[in-house]
Amino acid sequence: MGLVIALTILLLWTGHLAYSLFFVPVNPASPMLYMHIVVQAYLSTGLFITAHDAMHGTVAASARINRLVGTLCSWLYACLSYTRLLRNHRLHHLSPGHDDDPDYSPRSQNFFAWWFTFMKRYATIMQIAGMAVVYNLLHLWFSDLSLWTLWVLPLLLSTAQLFYFGTYRPHRPPHTEAMKPHNTRTLARNHAWAMISCYFFGYHREHHESPKTPWWKLHALK
Repeated sequence: MGLVIALTILLLWTGHLAYSLFFVPVNPASPMLYMHIVVQAYLSTGLFITAHDAMHGTVAASARINRLVGTLCSWLYACLSYTRLLRNHRLHHLSPGHDDDPDYSPRSQNFFAWWFTFMKRYATIMQIAGMAVVYNLLHLWFSDLSLWTLWVLPLLLSTAQLFYFGTYRPHRPPHTEAMKPHNTRTLARNHAWAMISCYFFGYHREHHESPKTPWWKLHALK
């Protein structure tokens, strides 16, 4: 089931991006434009969460398939190195909310400062170069306006969604006694909002307590 869900998200992300770039006019007066931006952002978030589940070995029983799916989703998301993501994510689970947690910002808990630090830690010269190559290849068929509006903007919105619900809200100080041992809190609202907001990833305490539970089963632990 994990592999079926992963492939479904991959196909939806690819299909919707292609449809948007080919058939959606960038008309600021059209409500449909904003709907496609939001849908692409949400599917991009799902793409990254699929890569995240692959890091925990929950996409498929085969380690090779997990790595293949994780690598593909990471690259499609933003030309990210799956190996680098995996290494940092393991460190995050070892010491969440501590100074040696690569996803934590001990210097400043300001949302934008922390988000910038978070993004900078995962950006590399190869990743930026990869994005530039993909952008210029797509630019052979699509305008700058279409690419920025229907591909880049949804990606930026997705990073904000992932950071807010998967890092900032769960791990921001103050770290209370109730948050131990993972220094994390969980989303208090209902399952519908949890799915809409970030694929149940707001159930973050549950994720840290049971990292082998895939995102689509986290609601059962709530």
